[in-house]
Amino acid sequence: MTQSKKPVTQTEADREATEAAAGDFLTFAQEDEDDKKRTRWAVGVAVVLHIIFFVVQIPEAVAKAREATKQKVYVVQQVRFKPPPPKQQQEIPKPKSKKVPIPDPTPDEPEPIRLEDDIEPELDLPDTDIIFGIPDGPPPVEPTGPIRVGGDVAAPKKISAPQPQYTEIARKARITGVVIVEAIIDKTGSVTNVKILKGLPMGLDQAAADAIKKWKFEPATLNGKPVAVIYNLTVNFQLQ
Repeated sequence: MTQSKKPVTQTEADREATEAAAGDFLTFAQEDEDDKKRTRWAVGVAVVLHIIFFVVQIPEAVAKAREATKQKVYVVQQVRFKPPPPKQQQEIPKPKSKKVPIPDPTPDEPEPIRLEDDIEPELDLPDTDIIFGIPDGPPPVEPTGPIRVGGDVAAPKKISAPQPQYTEIARKARITGVVIVEAIIDKTGSVTNVKILKGLPMGLDQAAADAIKKWKFEPATLNGKPVAVIYNLTVNFQLQ
């Protein structure tokens, strides 16, 4: 014989739904309470850690700040130098004069006193003629290379001086002026080592140098002897 199921009424269904909802709410409330407890524990632990950190770090930071704000005071002590004691001048004792008695031919009269300082020493000089004077100096040294004119060095004298030739291009360009050269005039009066100090364009400086090399001079002299000298020469270019 089969047992038939009892039909569920609307009231019982509502009650079961209510109980299920209540169970879910209680579970949610329990979970929420657990979350709050965990949160409170986490906050408490964080606060304790922060308090410990501040307790440890703050005094050290305050001490560093105080040291930084302290002004260092330097005491400068004036150095006083003690002057050296004055030097005492050492007195050099003077030699005492010794009295030397001289036999008196007249004992009735008081005997004179003669000091040793008044006795002139006798010098034994050899019987030779001594001539006093200033000895002659060493002979003048002849220079080994060319020197400048001046002082005891007499300047060379020009004997012949061929004129330079104008270059055609300089003549057409109407170039005029002075060429200055430095040269060596040797002991024979010949011109060597010509060096241009101030030139002119268009080949005039070279024309002047070529002409100067052909010039002849009486050589410069030092104490009457010919010497080589360094001498400056000029060539004037003019168009008529």
